[in-house]
Amino acid sequence: MVGTANESTRIAWLEKALAKIPAGSRILDAGAGECQFKRLCGHLTYVSQDFAQYDGRGDENGLQMGKWDQEELDIVGDISAIPEPNDSFDAIMCIEVLEHLPEPLAALREFGRILKPEGFLIVTAPFCSLTHFSPFHFASGFNRYFYEHHLPEQGFDVIEIEANGNYFEYLAQELRRLPYIGDRYTDSSPSFVEGIALRCVLRMLERFSGRDRNSDELLCFGYHVLARKRLA
Repeated sequence: MVGTANESTRIAWLEKALAKIPAGSRILDAGAGECQFKRLCGHLTYVSQDFAQYDGRGDENGLQMGKWDQEELDIVGDISAIPEPNDSFDAIMCIEVLEHLPEPLAALREFGRILKPEGFLIVTAPFCSLTHFSPFHFASGFNRYFYEHHLPEQGFDVIEIEANGNYFEYLAQELRRLPYIGDRYTDSSPSFVEGIALRCVLRMLERFSGRDRNSDELLCFGYHVLARKRLA
């Protein structure tokens, strides 16, 4: 259904990206949270890192998880000052994290330090996102041009940048969220007639998305990025 494949598309892409990394390679999951992607790294030596200050409730504004378990982390500390020697990892993945960093470029610089030459960097982040995990939410999202500009400056060659979703998919995602948002912030839900109108609009967006011609350049869920550190 239109607007429902944001996460599943991202995970499918991540699984393919991780499969490209040779077995036995040491990978850092930077900003790992609850280590949900450890299950995709069975062929790798997995190391997790996070600052471990989010408790699931945050400041109770915006979208929160309610609970958050980070007991399995290997490294607790600042993502821009990871206590590992230079050239420590064969790969780094940083999944839906950059928007939660006050200084994302500092994290990219640190990735360049601890990643081995020709090591893989796997990054995803939203193009546009609602406030979530606040107060640790510092950017609504990142365009493809952020990666195309900054990654080469940090010594990376960009191999792949893939858009997740498109303009119509994004609108549909937020329309599906409308009953919850209306109930939370206005104490009211769509009426019966409004519900019918909402379903009609979703059908229209389904049709438009099926005929889409590159509307992701305008708006999408986010970008999936695969890069590689250059040889010194």
